[in-house]
Amino acid sequence: MTPDEYCRQKAARSGSSFYYSFLFLGEARRQAIIALYAFCREVDDVVDRGLSPEVARAKLNWWREELDRLYSGSPAHPVTRALAVAVERFGLPQTQLAEVIAGMEMDLDYDAYPSFTELSLYCHRVAGVVGLMAAAIFGYSDRGTERYASDLGLAFQLTNILRDVREDADRGRIYIPLDELQRFGIAPEELRRGHTDDRIRALFAFQAARARDYYRRAFSHLPAVDRSAQRSGLIMASIYQTLLDEIERDGYRVLEHRIRLTPLRKLWIAWRMARRERRRQPGTAVA
Repeated sequence: MTPDEYCRQKAARSGSSFYYSFLFLGEARRQAIIALYAFCREVDDVVDRGLSPEVARAKLNWWREELDRLYSGSPAHPVTRALAVAVERFGLPQTQLAEVIAGMEMDLDYDAYPSFTELSLYCHRVAGVVGLMAAAIFGYSDRGTERYASDLGLAFQLTNILRDVREDADRGRIYIPLDELQRFGIAPEELRRGHTDDRIRALFAFQAARARDYYRRAFSHLPAVDRSAQRSGLIMASIYQTLLDEIERDGYRVLEHRIRLTPLRKLWIAWRMARRERRRQPGTAVA
């Protein structure tokens, strides 16, 4: 199995919404974004496997050393061997890849986040920075696109947090800020009880509103000149906003069951959004 095949299998097995947006990229950019996604999955898996904190930290340190090997020209892992092409072609900085590792390591330092200040740092590291690297792969000419990419990454992460709140709580991790739980009169253990009352619904509506605000902020920062190049990010956003709509339509009952979009629906949303963005381009006719 080649490094690229390894990364493609890693991305496809995850069932992530991101995978559907990759389908509309040219070969070089698709290879790069899949390698970046596979890297994020690998380091995320380290802290999600239930390893002891000591073992998990040791493995994350191995990945830091592997970044050193990558940037010195001798990567050992299939993911970093695939990522080496993206690093050279699109100029991905080692500091940003290291920031992703630091974000994953925060899960070993925090089982709950006191306020949005701490949570926003986590979201920036595991998602905002990834958004910046993805934007570089997609291509842009206006620096304003960096603000768009960072805010969009946070919007994705906040959506994931709301979708996965019960699953995370069952694993002993609370990503809803503790001061906000207190404000709505909710104890952390209530997130594991599978019951949705008016307090829970109000809390989750507040979280959804914050995510929507980050989507609005992101779109407001996207320069028109880069919109076409950033089409894949806009496809991801359309899928994630549809998921947020479904959570709201279901009455925020994410503690009772997992809200998900089917693969066919994700593909339909991706195709529809890609077609819509293509029609926005001057002089483009779409049948």
